[in-house]
Amino acid sequence: MAIRDALGLTFSGATQAGFAPYCQAVRELQCFIGDPVASIDRAITEAPGFIMAHVFKGYLFGLATEREATDVAKACHQAALPLAATTREQAHVAALGHLANGRWHQASRILEDVTIETPRDGLALQVGHQIDFFTGNAHMLRDRIARALPSWQSGMPGYHAMLGMQAFGLEEMADYIRAEQLGRAAVDMEPRDGWAQHAVAHVMEMQSRQRDGIAWMRADPEAWTRESFLQVHNWWHLALFHYDLGETDEVLALYDGPIYGGQSTMALNMVDASAILWRLYLGGIDVGDRWAGLAANWRKAGAGNYAFNDAHAMMAFVGAGLDAPAQTLLEAQREAMGGSDDNAAFTRDVGHPLTLAIKAFGEGNYAETVRLIRPIRAIAHRFGGSHAQRDVIDLTLIEAVLRAGDGALGRALTAERGMARPGSPLSALLSRRAANLSETNLSEN
Repeated sequence: MAIRDALGLTFSGATQAGFAPYCQAVRELQCFIGDPVASIDRAITEAPGFIMAHVFKGYLFGLATEREATDVAKACHQAALPLAATTREQAHVAALGHLANGRWHQASRILEDVTIETPRDGLALQVGHQIDFFTGNAHMLRDRIARALPSWQSGMPGYHAMLGMQAFGLEEMADYIRAEQLGRAAVDMEPRDGWAQHAVAHVMEMQSRQRDGIAWMRADPEAWTRESFLQVHNWWHLALFHYDLGETDEVLALYDGPIYGGQSTMALNMVDASAILWRLYLGGIDVGDRWAGLAANWRKAGAGNYAFNDAHAMMAFVGAGLDAPAQTLLEAQREAMGGSDDNAAFTRDVGHPLTLAIKAFGEGNYAETVRLIRPIRAIAHRFGGSHAQRDVIDLTLIEAVLRAGDGALGRALTAERGMARPGSPLSALLSRRAANLSETNLSEN
């Protein structure tokens, strides 16, 4: 049996009983709310031959960047393979197979072709958009959605998600005015759209509009937090605004509350926790025993599966003063670099040198930190994340340069940062430190 949805897409093997929870799962994913895994499991129970239900579940787990989740994605791919399907659905199955086996770029290309042929395939657009994020492909974050948008219009189910994704892609390509416009429009249309909410937060972060950002996030937190599995990341964005203003107490309160009060073991949440504590660590802020609890969960998560996660795990191990898991992580990365999947390149090009640099920083070897980070700055996007997330690399480099006593390089890097983020109190503080260091170096010479 096949069902055709409101956008004209055909779904093989679907039943009415199975299609209702599938549609619920799609809406939950588009807003980042609820429990799409539970919803899609109901769809599979009602219609075991519903091929896109198996594919959908596989995508959810394939995008989790965790080894055990990847095993589930592989099982979903195997379940989908023998089921009858349209050409579009067969392409989805192929894309899932590549994703489950770590071939992110090949999955991306297949989904790109799907949406060129079928621009109203919202799942292909959203999964492709997430892959673009995890591979740091800013152009495709914007262009994948831009190509499809002419085929969408207000009133279509999921239209808000298309606007929210386009907003984030525009922001990552520094088109801040249009990004904010579309992001706000998406949130007006669907206040629970956590991705659109976060796209506007990104704009304000990149423009150093800390007070605007705080007001934006505080205006209606119930909308973007209620049953949201993106809420930790959005709370992290609020913490970044307070961090840039030097409001450490607010940052720690957010960490102890919605960011990591629940001690999540999900890699995506632990990344945010590590990233905010590391920023405080760079500033010499004592965070007490917070590192220990976070590091314990990173030890359970494993390593070598996704380089971006590995770097953040090392932050926790350094902060907690744990050498043994740090060494285990580096060994896992060395093994990963010998693999045939895309993470081998993510790790080799950026992840491994950055992870070594973070460890060197913790050991007080600031010159080595500088040596390792400088060559990877221009290619850091290759291991994924956003500009806001990868900013921690520049912050680590600048702090290492200042602690190493290199006034000239410190002055250059802080001037560069001040130009990119004018009005940032943190940038101004770093510039003053670099200027003082330069004056000290001159007087000594």
